[in-house]
Amino acid sequence: MQRIYKSLYFQVIVAIIIGVALGHFFPEFAVQLKPLGDGFIKLVKMMIGPVVFCTIVTGIAGMQDMKKVGRVGVKAILYFEILTTVALLIGLLMINLLKPGAGMHIDPNTLDTNALKAFTTQKQENKGLVDFLLHIIPENIIDALAKGELLQILLFSVLFGFGLSKIDDKAQPVIKGIQSLSAGLFAVIHIIMKVAPIGALGAMGFTIGKY
Repeated sequence: MQRIYKSLYFQVIVAIIIGVALGHFFPEFAVQLKPLGDGFIKLVKMMIGPVVFCTIVTGIAGMQDMKKVGRVGVKAILYFEILTTVALLIGLLMINLLKPGAGMHIDPNTLDTNALKAFTTQKQENKGLVDFLLHIIPENIIDALAKGELLQILLFSVLFGFGLSKIDDKAQPVIKGIQSLSAGLFAVIHIIMKVAPIGALGAMGFTIGKY
């Protein structure tokens, strides 16, 4: 029983239940918990780009067969696109079946109009396959990491890993450095996940209390 209490999954479930209760019985207080959920999401998003970069680079740089490197790179991008499409289809299916948000009282004045304008503008700018493929090529990898452009990060990581694999022993200090960086990043993720229950409580409390 003691192990259950220490389980992160159990703690998150309990936090969600508490968040629902707070949102239902104390909505004015619960809506003030929004920064807890937003903060946790930002912490997770902060780690995605660097982790993808380190994982892909070390994986590809350690391979000896260049053909295999190319296949892995292509497969990585294909898997990303396929899984994204599958996730989108599942999301659309769940939306039509479960109809989330039905019965919620949402004041249009509380919606972020700037976010909506940015979304519609981006959709208008994406004209087709050529634009999509060109968008994958980053103008600046630092900017791509800062904005969390995963496809751009993935492409650069594949190319950089391929480049390291071509220079053999000269690449070892760089590879070892990236491996150490990767270990540090996963240690940070482990710390972040410790506060997942707090993030879940804040997000659920705000959602129930607000809507």
